[in-house]
Amino acid sequence: MKTKWFIVVVIFSVLSAQAQTHPSMESKELKKITLGAGCFWCTEAVYLQVNGVVKVVSGYAGGKVKNPTYREVCSGLTGHAEVTQITYDPKIISYTDLLEIFWNMHDPTTLNRQGADEGTQYRSVIFYNDEGEKKIAEQYKKQLDEAHLYKSPIVTEISILTNFYPAEDYHQNYYALNPNQGYCQYVIRPKVEKFKAHFASKLKK
Repeated sequence: MKTKWFIVVVIFSVLSAQAQTHPSMESKELKKITLGAGCFWCTEAVYLQVNGVVKVVSGYAGGKVKNPTYREVCSGLTGHAEVTQITYDPKIISYTDLLEIFWNMHDPTTLNRQGADEGTQYRSVIFYNDEGEKKIAEQYKKQLDEAHLYKSPIVTEISILTNFYPAEDYHQNYYALNPNQGYCQYVIRPKVEKFKAHFASKLKK
């Protein structure tokens, strides 16, 4: 039986080949991708391990309030999602590589929830910068759904990035600075270990 991991890799390979011919994917300059996959501490900890990623900033995107605080976002009233904005070198790691990791590191079928973290701020979301990125993200999502990879439909939101606000300083590099904290040990660490096991070839040296 084909595993979820195998199916994601197959779909990724097809889309990666398509992306190589798309003009917006050919730039040699550093690029940014903004993703929400539940608590930003988890997402940040994983992407900081990725070869080709030069910077990861935890923050808030997709809401209507300017410069929101963590407490405001946690209320669920601002419309923001907890996200990580990832700056990467496309000569080393591609947009589709980063999406491949995204699809594997969280459950994209649970609406406004990841594990015990619940609320619209924890929604699964891809914020795209241009139509090229939008097309690839939508194709990836569609093909994963058509492959019946999950028992439930994928609910990942795919929206244009209209704003991004860095989170407070104490949220940045949280896992590395607080390794013995309970949430880090029991929630973040397993995600990081899963990433290392599945993506050994993409780890920083």
